[in-house]
Amino acid sequence: MKEVLTELAAYNSWANETLSKRLLNLPEEEWQKHYLSSFPGFYATLLHMMSAESIWWQRLKLKENVVSPAAHYGKSFPELVNELLQLDKTWKEWVEKATPNALNHVFYYRNSKREEFRQPVYQVLVHLFNHNTYHRGQLVTILREAGVNDIPQTDFIVWSRRKR
Repeated sequence: MKEVLTELAAYNSWANETLSKRLLNLPEEEWQKHYLSSFPGFYATLLHMMSAESIWWQRLKLKENVVSPAAHYGKSFPELVNELLQLDKTWKEWVEKATPNALNHVFYYRNSKREEFRQPVYQVLVHLFNHNTYHRGQLVTILREAGVNDIPQTDFIVWSRRKR
């Protein structure tokens, strides 16, 4: 399990960085433009991804009062991208150092509705990396809607082939 989670963490970091480079090369007016999606555009989608990673990190670290960065976020698009990529690196490093006991550890947390749950850390990690994959797919759809054709491939299989 550790090997798979380590690969998923590395893949997640690579995929977010790869797609972010393309997003940063868009004209600045595109970053805030609204598109029909779960989150209305590039900025909002990345803010959701970064906030989710931050919230899960706070929960994992047993922070009593979890704060969503999205609640009062006002930084630029490049700053947002940087924060997401830094969180990806933090997760990647944590997973690399995690012991099997840490990955199997069952911890308690509350969701945004204050409902209580308990789950092993590895399930949260799988959720987190899968969540980002889902939203990267939405970003690709928004890119296509914006008329962008040169979209980098960020599938897991593409990343795994690059490792060799």
